[in-house]
This record gives sequence, structure tokens and C-alpha cells, in this order.
Amino acid sequence: MIRVLLVDDQSIIRQGLKVLLELEPDLQIVGEADNGQTAIELVDTLQPDVVLMDIRMPIMDGVAATQAINARFARTKILVLTTFNDDEYVAAALKYGAMGYLLKDTPSDELAAAIRAIAKGYTQLGPGLVDKILAATNTTPTPPPPSWDELTPREQEVLRLIAKGDSNREIAQTLYISEGTVKNHVTNILQQLNLRDRTQAAILANSFLSHDS
Repeated sequence: MIRVLLVDDQSIIRQGLKVLLELEPDLQIVGEADNGQTAIELVDTLQPDVVLMDIRMPIMDGVAATQAINARFARTKILVLTTFNDDEYVAAALKYGAMGYLLKDTPSDELAAAIRAIAKGYTQLGPGLVDKILAATNTTPTPPPPSWDELTPREQEVLRLIAKGDSNREIAQTLYISEGTVKNHVTNILQQLNLRDRTQAAILANSFLSHDS
């Protein structure tokens, strides 16, 4: 069972999320908070696996709360869920330890899948959000790293799709391979390029792939 803490300053949003997510047999809503400070306190007492974190809240916003929770409670993963698709928030939330960033209009089944992925340590980014991160961090085009040439052609294909924001399932469907094979490729890509997670891989790839002939 994946224990989830809901953090949003609007009670109607929390209630809606709770109703939808509790339909999933493997998800349990263990608590709710209406600001970042309360969220930190509840993480301490409830020890949730995943926090669904809003960004703009009174008392303490979601970025500051994400930073504090990530520093104190390493096992708790944070998935930012907000209506604000702002460059600075995307970059800051991920910089301070959020494992993913989705918009509130994400379909409930995709949100549930993202929570499961986050709980396992995977990174989840909504469509187009990699571009937002690149814009916010002013990433400039760079040549491919030397280890790029050591990737197999298939691994390079997988990395290109990661850079587009595709999930493992979408990559598997595009390349006509199994999700297990995709996971193996992703693991090898991260090790080969000395990257921490898919987000770093996407940012690195997007910094040079558009100029890669």
C-alpha cells in the first residue's frame, strides 16, 4: 500500500483528489494539509511514501516545503501537482528534490500511475515540462558528452524519447519492445552518462539533440 499525503490550500481540491485516488486499491490517503508548514509536520508524524504538493499556498509555499521535506525525510517522495505551469516553479521544485511535476488537469489514472512510479523512485514530468525546465535554467546547446558514442543505437533512441517526456510504456509502444527492456535501457543510459535520474537525462539530451544531425 502506498501512503499518500495531500497538500493543497483548497479543500475542494483535496476532497476531489481523495475521492479519485482512494478508488485505487493500492493507494491510501493518510492525511491532508493546507500549507507547506503543516505538510512538514504531517510528514514527520505520518511518514507518507508520497506527498502530492501544491505550489502556491499561504504560510509556506510548496517549493520551500519541498526543500525542507527532502532535506529531513529522504524516504518520502514529492510529486508537485499544480495549475501553475510556470518556468521558475518547475525548475525550483525539481532543484529542491521533487521527483515529478504534473498539472492538476492530469487524468486520474495517469496521476495514480505517476504516484506509483514516484514511490518506486522514478521521475515523472508532464508533457512539455522539460522545455520549461530548460527555459528556466537557460540551458545552452552543448555538444554530446563523450560517453554518448558508447550508447548503443537503441539506447540513443530511448534517450531521445526520454527527452520528449515519454513514459516507459510510451517508449515501449513506439519501439515495439517490452517495458522491462525499456527499464534496462534506461538504467544503462543513466549509468553510462553518470546521471541521477530521467530528469537529468532529459535535460542533458535536450541540450544537444536538437543540434544532433
